[in-house]
Amino acid sequence: MPTLLDPFEIKGLHLKNRVVMPPMCQYSVEAKDGKPNDWHYTHYTSRAVGGTGLIIIEMTDVEPDGRITDYDLGLWSDDHIPAFKRIIESCQSYGAKVGIQIAHAGRKAEDAEVPVSSSAIQFSDQYKKPRELTTEEVKEMVGKYEAAFKRAVQAGVDTIEIHAAHGYLIQQFQSPLTNKRDDVYGEDRSRFGVEIIEAARRVMPESMPLIMRISAVEYADGGYDLDYSIELAKRYKEAGVDMFHVSSGGEGTKGPASAGPAYQLDFAKAVREAVDIPTIAVGRMEDYQLSDEAIREGKADLVAVGRGMLRNPFWANEASITLGGEPLTPKQYERGYGLR
Repeated sequence: MPTLLDPFEIKGLHLKNRVVMPPMCQYSVEAKDGKPNDWHYTHYTSRAVGGTGLIIIEMTDVEPDGRITDYDLGLWSDDHIPAFKRIIESCQSYGAKVGIQIAHAGRKAEDAEVPVSSSAIQFSDQYKKPRELTTEEVKEMVGKYEAAFKRAVQAGVDTIEIHAAHGYLIQQFQSPLTNKRDDVYGEDRSRFGVEIIEAARRVMPESMPLIMRISAVEYADGGYDLDYSIELAKRYKEAGVDMFHVSSGGEGTKGPASAGPAYQLDFAKAVREAVDIPTIAVGRMEDYQLSDEAIREGKADLVAVGRGMLRNPFWANEASITLGGEPLTPKQYERGYGLR
C-alpha cells in the first residue's frame, strides 16, 4: 500500500505527496470586496514552502451575499482573478498543487440582509430567517456557480472543490431537514448538487479532477445518516465528481459525541469502499503516524490536516522527517537539517 509521503495521481493532477491543506476560512478580506490580499498570499505560500502536496484555498463564494461574513473570499467578478492567480502561481512555484473551494453559505450567510436557502427555515435563533429561492432563482444560482468555476480555471487552479458540506447551501438542498420544497428541487434533493457538478464539468478541462466536500452524517435530530450520504455520493459521482472530501456536521447546533483524533476517518473509508472512488480524510488528523496509517491501511487516499497546519506551516515537512523521509522544504533551508 502507498504511504503518506508517496505521490498521488488522478486524471491530470499529480501530487508529490498525499498531504492536503483543507479549506479554512481566514475572515481576513480587508475591503469586504472578496479579494485575497497579502495575508492570504503569505498564508498559502508558506504551506507550499512547507512541503504540502495539495493546498485547497478556503471557501470562496459565488456572490457577495453567499459569504459567511463580508470578510470572506469571493469569485463573483473577473476583477477577483488576478489576486487569486498571484497566490496560485506562488504556491505552484514551490511544487504544491492548488485547488479552490467554491461555495455559497445559504441560510448561514451572517452578513446578508436577507439570506437565501432551499426553504425558509432558520439555522438558529442567532441567525436571520432565510428566504426560499424560487425555482428560477435556483437555476440562476447554478449559473453563478458555473461563472465562479470558470474564473477559478482562468486563475490557474489545478483542481476545484465544490462545498456540499457543513450546512451550507448545497447541503441545505440535499438534506430532508432543510429542503421542504414542492418543486423539482424538492422532489429530487440531489438535483441542485448534480446541476452544479454538471456546470463545473462544462467549464473545467477534461483532465482536471473535480472534488466535492460532503458531510457524511448530520448530527441534528432527524438528520441524514451515512447510508443516505453514500447514495448522494453515488449520484454525484455519476454526474462528474472524481473524489470526495469527507467531513460531517454543520447542519445544526449539535456536534459529534466525540471529536478526537481521526474521528471522521471511518466515514472516508466507508464512502471510498461503497462508491469506489478516492477520498480525502479530514478531522483531527494532525498525528503524523495516524495519518500515514490511514493511507497505508487503505482508509483514504489523501489526508487533510487543518488545525495542525495552522499551528505549523511546515507540517508536511515535519511529517516526512518523522516518518523517515527527506526534508520537503527548499534548498535554502538545507542547513537546518545538517545537509550542508
